[in-house]
Amino acid sequence: METKIHQGRNIKRFREMLGIKQEALAYELGEEWNQKKISLLEQKEEVDTPLLEQISQVLHIPVEAFKNFDEEQAINVISNTINNNDHATMTNPAVFNFHPSFNPIDKMVELYERMLEQQKEMIEKLEKLIDKK
Repeated sequence: METKIHQGRNIKRFREMLGIKQEALAYELGEEWNQKKISLLEQKEEVDTPLLEQISQVLHIPVEAFKNFDEEQAINVISNTINNNDHATMTNPAVFNFHPSFNPIDKMVELYERMLEQQKEMIEKLEKLIDKK
């Protein structure tokens, strides 16, 4: 059973994880965008690749993340990993071990620092926009 990836929902998830409002994303995408248009976009199952690329540049998230992220699959992987006594082994038939060559905590800190930097940049842009009015 092949699950359909909902690209609009993925845009919304990543935007929310970054703490970016629909209005701010609309501002970054250009004058023809507004909050309502972003809301409609996030309801679309499929989004045109050129638009995904533009959103990818704004949010600094790879296009592949919007196209391939499946929340249910991610939850299953996490759930199977956590519920298993041997935390390094998945419970599915194709058993494999997960031995990262990096410190996952360092990667999380790196991600949060990047998110904070993006949020700071967005605040600066919004302040400039407010100053213009």
